[in-house]
Amino acid sequence: MQKILLVEDDPSISEMVRIYLSNEGFQIKAVFTGKEAVNFFKSNHYDLVILDLMLPELSGMDFLQMLRRESYVPVIIMSAKDGEVDKALGLGFGADDYVTKPFSMMELLARVKAAIRRSTQYTERNNTEKPSLIKVHEIELDLNNYLVVKNGLEIKLTSKEWKILQLFFQNQKKVLTKEQIYSSVWGDNYYRDEHVINVHMSRLREKIEDNPATPAYIKTVWGIGYKLGDFK
Repeated sequence: MQKILLVEDDPSISEMVRIYLSNEGFQIKAVFTGKEAVNFFKSNHYDLVILDLMLPELSGMDFLQMLRRESYVPVIIMSAKDGEVDKALGLGFGADDYVTKPFSMMELLARVKAAIRRSTQYTERNNTEKPSLIKVHEIELDLNNYLVVKNGLEIKLTSKEWKILQLFFQNQKKVLTKEQIYSSVWGDNYYRDEHVINVHMSRLREKIEDNPATPAYIKTVWGIGYKLGDFK
């Protein structure tokens, strides 16, 4: 049975989600504060985290940052904040998806199943691969241990940033459209939500480029998408 950590400070919403997902066969642990979420996450294994942003004691965003330093577990943000900036910020810090309150339980269930399915397929696929190392110029990508190293120093990436970089490293001669990137990384249809891709690309460049303003590794192909830089 797949386990979900539900972090929501509104008891009525928490109970509604807990009952619905429990009836769908998931094991739900509901907590109501950011500090509770930290304690339970550190002491248990979960297949997914559903996270509200507005939490007492420790904000959802702070908890998400802590979580991403230790785990690639899928995270779905569940928040009343409906602004594009809030969505982009949450995804930029490593969330995999979001639902905006009020939401339908069927929509939440679909997103939960999709997030767990993508995570499971990705893990199984990489666990069957032999140890592999891809090097492009100064960056080494260790596909077996999920490590990114530049000039001997490890670069910490979120799960989405890792998948984007891996996609480019494994398609070094190709120009990738935003539709191809979204389909490969998010495992879903692309609805031209360019802001999500732009935010992730900007944060990835900040981490891997010497000068993000003039990127050498991931170059923009205007009107089409992106491609990996050509290093002689």
